[in-house]
Formats: sequence, structure tokens, C-alpha cells
Amino acid sequence: MSYNILSQDLLEDNSHLYRHCRRPVLHWSFRFPNILKEIKHFDADVLCLQEVQEDHYGAEIRPSLESLGYHCEYKMRTGRKPDGCAICFKHSKFSLLSVNPVEFYRPDVPLLDRDNVGLVLLLQPKIPSAASPAICVANTHLLYNPRRGDIKLTQLAMLLAEISSVAHQKDGSFCPIVMCGDFNSVPGSPLYSFIKEGKLNYEGLPIGKVSGQEQSSRGQRILSIPIWPPNLGISQNCVYEVQQVPKVEKTDSDLTQTELDKTGVLVTAEKVSSNLQHHFSLSSVYSHYFPDTGIPEVTTCHSRSAITVDYIFYSAEKEDVSGQPGAEVPLVGGLKLLARLSLLTEQDLWTVNGLPNENNSSDHLPLLAKFRLEL
Repeated sequence: MSYNILSQDLLEDNSHLYRHCRRPVLHWSFRFPNILKEIKHFDADVLCLQEVQEDHYGAEIRPSLESLGYHCEYKMRTGRKPDGCAICFKHSKFSLLSVNPVEFYRPDVPLLDRDNVGLVLLLQPKIPSAASPAICVANTHLLYNPRRGDIKLTQLAMLLAEISSVAHQKDGSFCPIVMCGDFNSVPGSPLYSFIKEGKLNYEGLPIGKVSGQEQSSRGQRILSIPIWPPNLGISQNCVYEVQQVPKVEKTDSDLTQTELDKTGVLVTAEKVSSNLQHHFSLSSVYSHYFPDTGIPEVTTCHSRSAITVDYIFYSAEKEDVSGQPGAEVPLVGGLKLLARLSLLTEQDLWTVNGLPNENNSSDHLPLLAKFRLEL
């Protein structure tokens, strides 16, 4: 399950988004029992939760989930934002191999001045009879700001680099991957297409068009090439780079530091293109439109908008990847999608007064997928 549960602080800071709601349904004391009831009802083996407020997590969310048999890992946003991402899993089903938090704030990179985070776990299924591959589960909540597609893409690249590092197996392949979260981008947008297709040529792309949240891109600057500076240490293939120091022959007149820096800059300038890539073959659990009517599914609905921004992406089985970009990396096992929980249309949601309401206590709907792990 992937579920943005709406942090109470954010609800109160953005009360203009919830003018359509009856006051009582907005109180945490009303909302949390409802959210817990949903989680209990759907009984997922793995939960990826966003907007998990730290004080509520410690006092209520974590103890409640632990009593339901979940082991919980949490990464709070950096800075003064008291919410974050949690991944909780049934310890009857998995053992924990590693916990890898990702901070998208980097004081040494001026572009990366936002406090969003991600969390990547490596889980070992407890299967008595068979040797199972590990599963990599990632959860994130990317920056909201529709006009800062440059930051969103860089945050995504940082998450993908961490997943690459965590999911990488001894034989060079990746273990199965599930990447969940609120990506603050709509289906068909350049950011979404990059996740699904494994490549993006962003030359000439206005930074406000990356996420597709807003239509107008008047007066917006174009993405710079490269989007992020080399000192981030992440390549255009979204993997961690081995830092290469230019080899300098020792001479009598040792090179000054500035000359060294120049050598470094030259080396990188030659290689930069406007093509981003990643080497996973990711499918989306949801198709984003109802097949019979073509009406969009929505995952979030409040006074300002009703759109899809939440996703569960997963690495499909071997036979699904033939001919796709990035498919040169073999996949061990794979995930087969068996079922998903239906989403709703905007019209459906307004018939129950939008979100949050008496029964659904976040401004997002939970996403739920059932997979079979192919051994």
C-alpha cells in the first residue's frame, strides 16, 4: 500500500484547501482512527506512508502499527518540517536487510535547498522452501512546487541512484523493485515518462512543464544542461559516480589548485548531454484512466485540484522488458501484478464531498497492489 495520510500540521497550514469539509472531519482525533481502520482492513504486507507527522508517529502511528504486526522504519524531512516517509512491513513476511534514508537537501548544492526525503529498504521474504531474492522497497514524497521541475527531477535521480546501489546484486543484476510515493507529477508528464521509459531528453523543457501539474509555462526558464552540478556525484544515468580525480603528472612546477579545477571542469564538459537515463524497467500498477470511459483516475482531491500524483511502480518480469530502454540489465525473478484496488474519478469523490470526508480521512486515496514474486 502507498498512502499519503495528510499530516495534521500541513492540513492546518493549508486550510484553504479544505474549506469544503465539515470541521469535525479535519481533527486528527477523528482522522487517525479512520486511517488506521483502512490500514487494518486492507492488511497489506508492506505500507509506504507519506506525510507521517513525527509526533503522531511516535505517539500513535508506530505503536498502533506495531500492534498489528508491522515493523516500522521512518525518515523525517530535514529542516523544520515535522513530517516524513515511513515504510512498515509485516515481520511475519519479511526480515530487514538494510535501511537507507535519502536526504534531498544538500548544503553544498544550491539547487537542492528543499527538505524532501526518501527511504529505501531491502527486505528478505520469509519463504520456508525456496531461496528468494531480496526485494527493494522505496518510498518518497517529492517537492510539490509545480514550477521547480529542475529540483523534482534531481530529487528523483537521487532516489534512483540509491535504489540502484541498494538493489544491485553480486551478479550485476537488480533484485525486484517497488517504488512508491507522492511524486507530485501527473501521468504523461516528462517526469512520469522518465520513470516509465528509462530515458528523457530534456533539452528545451521549461522547468514548470516537468511535472505537468500546471498548464501555463509563460516566462519560465528552460532546464539547464546538466540539470544538477557534477559535485552532486550522480551521473546522467542516475547512478552514483566514482569520483574521478584528473590524473596529473608530477612536474617541477606543481599545478596550482585552479588549474586542477579547470582540468576537472573540462573532463565533465565534454560528456554532458541533455539525456537522462535509468536502468530499471518500471511499470505502473495503475493505468490512470478508466478503460471504458477514458475518464482520469484521481489519487488526491481537495478544493484546488483532483489529479493523480501518487504511484506504485514495480519492476516487471523478464518477458515484459524486451526491447525497452534499460532492459540490458537482467532481472532476477520479477514481480507479477495480480490485482489492484480501484481508484475513483473526481466526480465520484465530489458525490461524497471530496476529501477528507466522514470515511476517507486524507486528501489522498490509498493505492494498493497485490504481487506475486516469481522465483
